[in-house]
Amino acid sequence: MSENGKITVFLLDDHEVVRRGVHEMLAMENDIEVVGEAGTAADALVRIPATRPDVAVLDVRLPDGSGVEVCREIRSRDSGVKCLMLTSFSDDEALFDAIVAGASGYVLKAIRGQELLTAVRDVAAGRSLLDPVATQRVLERLRTGRGAPEDDPAASLTEQEQRILDLIGEGLTNRAIGERLHLAEKTIKNYVSSVLSKLGMERRSQAAAYVARRQATRDRSRP
Repeated sequence: MSENGKITVFLLDDHEVVRRGVHEMLAMENDIEVVGEAGTAADALVRIPATRPDVAVLDVRLPDGSGVEVCREIRSRDSGVKCLMLTSFSDDEALFDAIVAGASGYVLKAIRGQELLTAVRDVAAGRSLLDPVATQRVLERLRTGRGAPEDDPAASLTEQEQRILDLIGEGLTNRAIGERLHLAEKTIKNYVSSVLSKLGMERRSQAAAYVARRQATRDRSRP
C-alpha cells in the first residue's frame, strides 16, 4: 500500500476509453490510488516494476502480446504484485494460462463497477477470485497433463510458449533462451514449467525429443 494507506493500482489496457473509465472509477474511491497505466505489454513491463503497485489490472489481449505474459514476467520479478486479469472473453485456455502465470483473479469486462472495486480490494487483501470449479478443472489438467488435442499436445501453447519450446528443441539453456527473447532467466524457468505441464512431461529432454519428432514428421510430409 502507499504511504497514505491506499491500495495502489496499475492499469494495462490497449483501449484508452476503457482504461480511462476504469481509472476514473477507481480514483473516486478513498482507499484506492491509481499509480500508473499503459496501453501495451512493453510499456507495462517497464512501468509496473517502477511503480510497484499492490494490484495490476491487466487486459488479457494486447496488440503486442498478452496480459498473461505480463503477469508471468512481473510475478517472477516481484511476487508482491497481485495480478487481476480483465478480459472480454470467457476462455478456459486463457484462464488456464492465467492460473499458471500466478494471477489472483480473472474477471470479465462485463463486470459491474462495484464488483470490480470489490475484486481489486479482495485481490489486494490476498484473496483469490478464481472460480473454484474452473480452478479445479485447470489443476486437474496440470496434474494429468491433459488439455491439448491428442493429435497435437502443443496446440494449447501460447505463441511465446511455442517459441520457447522450439528453443528447447535447439538445446538452449534457460539463460540462453532468456538472452534470445530478452527475458529474465527466472521468467524462462516459469515458461518452461508451463510448457512441460501442458505437454504432460516432466523433463526438458522429453520436450526436446518431442520437438525433434515433430520436425521429422513435418519433413516426411513435405513433397
